Amino acid sequence: MKHLIKALVFVIISSPLFAQIPANFQWLSDGSGYRDEAEGEIFEIKLPGNQPRTLVSKQQLTPKGSDKNLAVRSYTINEAGTKVLIYTNSKRVWRRDTRGDYWVLDLATNNLKQLGKGRPESSLMFAKFSPDGKKVAYVSKHNIYSEDLATGAIKQVTLDGTDRVINGTFDWVYEEEFDCRDGFRWSPDSKTIAYWQLDARKIRNFLMINTTDSIYSYTIPVEYPKVGQTPSPYKIGVVDVVTAKTKWMNIPGDPQNTYVPRMEWAGSANELVIQQLNRKQNVSTLFYINTKDGVSKSFFTETDKAWIDIKSRWADGNEGWDWIDDGKEFVWVSEKDGWRHAYRVSRDGKKETLITTGKYDVITPVLIDEKNNAYYFTASPDNATQEYLYRASLDGKGEPQRLSPADQSGTHSYEISPLARYATHSFSNAQLPPMMEWITLPDHKAVDPNNSISEKMMRIRPAAMNIEFFKIKTAENVEVDGWMVKPDNFDPAKKYPIVFMVYGEPASSTVHDSYGTGRNRLYTGSMAKDGYIYASVDNRGTPSPKGSAWRKSIYRNIGTININDIAGAATSMFKQYAFIDTSRVAVHGWSGGGSSTLNLLFKYPKLFKTGIAVAAVGNQLTYDNIYQERYMGIPQENLEDFVKGSPITNAKNLEGNLLYIHGTGDDNVHYQNAEMLVNELIKYNKVFQFMPYPNRSHGIFEGEGTSLHLRTLFTDYLKKNCPPGAR
Repeated sequence: MKHLIKALVFVIISSPLFAQIPANFQWLSDGSGYRDEAEGEIFEIKLPGNQPRTLVSKQQLTPKGSDKNLAVRSYTINEAGTKVLIYTNSKRVWRRDTRGDYWVLDLATNNLKQLGKGRPESSLMFAKFSPDGKKVAYVSKHNIYSEDLATGAIKQVTLDGTDRVINGTFDWVYEEEFDCRDGFRWSPDSKTIAYWQLDARKIRNFLMINTTDSIYSYTIPVEYPKVGQTPSPYKIGVVDVVTAKTKWMNIPGDPQNTYVPRMEWAGSANELVIQQLNRKQNVSTLFYINTKDGVSKSFFTETDKAWIDIKSRWADGNEGWDWIDDGKEFVWVSEKDGWRHAYRVSRDGKKETLITTGKYDVITPVLIDEKNNAYYFTASPDNATQEYLYRASLDGKGEPQRLSPADQSGTHSYEISPLARYATHSFSNAQLPPMMEWITLPDHKAVDPNNSISEKMMRIRPAAMNIEFFKIKTAENVEVDGWMVKPDNFDPAKKYPIVFMVYGEPASSTVHDSYGTGRNRLYTGSMAKDGYIYASVDNRGTPSPKGSAWRKSIYRNIGTININDIAGAATSMFKQYAFIDTSRVAVHGWSGGGSSTLNLLFKYPKLFKTGIAVAAVGNQLTYDNIYQERYMGIPQENLEDFVKGSPITNAKNLEGNLLYIHGTGDDNVHYQNAEMLVNELIKYNKVFQFMPYPNRSHGIFEGEGTSLHLRTLFTDYLKKNCPPGAR
């Protein structure tokens, strides 16, 4: 049965009442084992024995009249364990495949029934059981429906949804920047549903154009608020599932100048709790809302000179409020003392207790084990490129204890069972591929010593890759982390070309001691074998666990401070490492990394001779409001910062070789960035190479042959303009 235990996705699993798309790996509620799906079946395993029991077979998942079983994209089992909700035939919305078909299997009768009769194929979203297990609610075409499982009766509970009035889910920018997708919550008594409504009629569509799928081109509208434009106004409604009457909550603040990225029931059927951010996202206010009269009461406020991150920035998903002490307190993550820490906060917001004490960042919250007074989280106080499991006392007393083994340097991730009885433990570093084991906690011992990571490490040979991590200081005395992969048969007396991979913005960092680091998926063949040095450095402003001052120094400085740090680190490397051929220096990046690539070429043309930029934001005024205003402010107030940080501003300085790549169907970083940049380069008679990929999205993967063509183009351009090999 070991072949059924697939590579696990290590995420924090929320309650099925709140999950967007549940993971197929699911702990049993008592923590004694888990469920998973493989080969078309759902099975259950009790630990530590690892003996599988088929819970749902292929035969049970085969509809009447069909000879083919349903392909399980994900599933949810009701609290009583009598019914299984199957998600299948899924389709991509923006980033993820969040719409599809749903079926319910009754385990007692083996009756398999499709939900949403009469609704279009693959149009249902975020279906979930009511707490009493009698109904399932779902979104279809921007309206919410409730379906009675006994009678099959379907009730449309919101009536005003259109292509632009969005009930129970979100517009493009809420999904992209707040990770908000599932936009409704069953009440604890199963009588009402709380939901978001976004009115996208208040913002302009951005029109993408499709010129390849028909003889006549056509436009694709996306409700996309550009930076400087107000967002779609929101409302929070509570609808009675019997009468379909909605009561709108009275929330202070202008809904066109604030955001509500989180909303949950506050432990009763009469009260909600929400988080509201102001337009600049530097003031966070928590409210309780009485659902009977709609009155809101604020109880907890935070402010920041730069911005305030929300839960999706350090944990997968926004759902669920972390209540403890029978709802008298909750756990909250904040950077108020300069580090990302967890606090326990009294329900009225008046008392706080620091849980994770020390000068380090919580990287990811993992589990609250209230019964054993424990808070599990990952951190890496001594090395920002790595990640380890820690256990702190939930009452904030004493020092947190590191649980990850001392002899396993690198990156660890965990999925811990309820009550913290067992966990899946995954480990890798830049030289060792991912390995997984089952462990017990808090002793961190392998369930099967013969199949432990320690045993696997003795059998697995490290990758034959000459990678090293380093720290280097810029002329401004900024110390940055970096990695470098040296060529095969490296000779320090010779000189080699260097290729930098960059990102540089607050959404991601590039220097991690984990498997995959140092490998370039865009290069055909081996860069090391061909004679390239491959490198990356992690500038200020990236989300590295180095404290909020490091991360937030980039506020109103995207395109400036990050570019200065990368160029400064490169300059220091050229002085320190005589084997770098400074006449052959290349840089590449995607999305924000594409923007950094352009800025490095344009601002430091004497340093960087060749650049390959993919899907770059060439003009910061073209990107969405939530991301750009969070990190840069509002352009009506500080336009000069946007102009200064935009690659297009300095395009006239191009001296070297530029390959610019963009998908014309990119709904994220719009293709208009490419044409604006091209116009500017033409204006100054700059010669460059340009590759538009017709109708491809931000990932440029759609269409036959696309990925191979992109890799071939990348490799060919790099070899021609930054020739490999020692000299």
